[in-house]
Amino acid sequence: MSMTHSASTAPGALELHQQIVKGQTSAQSLVEASYKQIESNDSEIHAFVSLTKELALQTAQEVDKQAKAGNALPLLAGVPIAVKDNINVQGFPTTCSSKILAGYVSPYDATVTLKLKKHQLPILGKTNLDEFAMGSSTENSALGITRNPWDPTRVPGGSSGGSAAAVAAGQAPLSLGSDTGGSVRQPAALCSLVGFKPTYGLVSRYGLVAFASSLDQISPFARNVEDTAAILQVISGFDGNDSTSLDVPVPDYLAALKEPLDKKPLRVGVLKELDGEGMQPEVAESFQKSLEAFKAMGAEIQTISIPSVKYAIASYYILATAEASSNLARFDGVRYGFRAEDAQNITELYTKTRAQGFGPEVKRRIILGTFCLSSGYYDAYYGKAQKVQELLRREFEKAWQSVDVLLCPTSPSTAFKIGEKANDPVSMYLSDIATIPVNLVGIPALSIPCGFDKDHLPIGLQLMGPHMSESRLLQIAHAFESRSGLANLLPSRVMAAATL
Repeated sequence: MSMTHSASTAPGALELHQQIVKGQTSAQSLVEASYKQIESNDSEIHAFVSLTKELALQTAQEVDKQAKAGNALPLLAGVPIAVKDNINVQGFPTTCSSKILAGYVSPYDATVTLKLKKHQLPILGKTNLDEFAMGSSTENSALGITRNPWDPTRVPGGSSGGSAAAVAAGQAPLSLGSDTGGSVRQPAALCSLVGFKPTYGLVSRYGLVAFASSLDQISPFARNVEDTAAILQVISGFDGNDSTSLDVPVPDYLAALKEPLDKKPLRVGVLKELDGEGMQPEVAESFQKSLEAFKAMGAEIQTISIPSVKYAIASYYILATAEASSNLARFDGVRYGFRAEDAQNITELYTKTRAQGFGPEVKRRIILGTFCLSSGYYDAYYGKAQKVQELLRREFEKAWQSVDVLLCPTSPSTAFKIGEKANDPVSMYLSDIATIPVNLVGIPALSIPCGFDKDHLPIGLQLMGPHMSESRLLQIAHAFESRSGLANLLPSRVMAAATL
């Protein structure tokens, strides 16, 4: 698990924040360095779809003013951050990388955006995604594909590929994405980042454009576990605007990292159904090396079977598309965004707008979801998928009685070539086999770098825990990261030009 020669280290978000606090750098210089890097390499990577320069510089200048006056700064103040373009930032476009939202400007801030502003993180801009967060490669964007900074001929993963690429390309130390079935963890694995999907309801969804409301979760990307704990601290907490928000105290995640792992041995479960079989050989090999690292940390390793995992993808693509068909009904050409021309009546306006505004993958999922909810098929498909979901919940609950954490590879392969799976949606769906069960049961999970393949492409390890076990997961991940030496890595080709 040693560092590959194609990678270099970069400063983390907390390190940059401390430099601001100590007067060693300024927030404005960090923001300017970010924009310089974006100007330098985003024409190739295409992580961003719009920039919010005035807002970022205004925030940075306020941070510098407070730092100069000797005032205490909020956690991560002054550290630039990128935001996925399905999260609202007031006064700026929210496109969801779709033609159907062309011209739409958000009239309000998402709750997470308000939290970023309160903590004075300069928001650099909005990042590219698979249209309406539907995809695993960021090739399904109406605004152009995003490329993987480790190898621009390959995908960065999806749907939060733009947010992952922005951090991996040295453009921002932190970013926010959304994770409905692995859309943060899978790109984190493919871009050598930490991606954390929290317990469902821990982070407010208010102001996130809905794909599948019961599965969506705003989630952060960072270069290391400590930065992940810090940004999770910033964005978590109860929100009365979100009916699914958890009204529970937010632990001090950074303090939890300083606590030692329990004196009793760590109980690690290897998910039998996802232990590397059928995966890229180097991914399976890296996973085995990761298990050896856990054994060296004193962990007790045992194999855990969750039989219903084999039905997770089928169940997910029924439940998620059913919710999507309902959520996306609001995009009709009447209220906001794109409107088709030359419609003779309201029915024609709806059909023309949606036909011209939505891309192929979104149409595919709306049609599938509508079919699953239709009379005569509801019980056969949607009802059965809900039963599988409940079965999965019970099997995971049973697993937590004997293990503290479950491990598996995050993605069955490293980053695939752009266009390689474009005409094979089923193959694309299967790339989320390890991540989807987490969303179906609402538990927290993160992906952490665990190695590289022969082409120097990153490999990710997924850690899963019971509901509200974020502190414990971060502790375990931090211990693994300290042993692996794979924190803060960016491609050397990126670092050669980076100033952040």
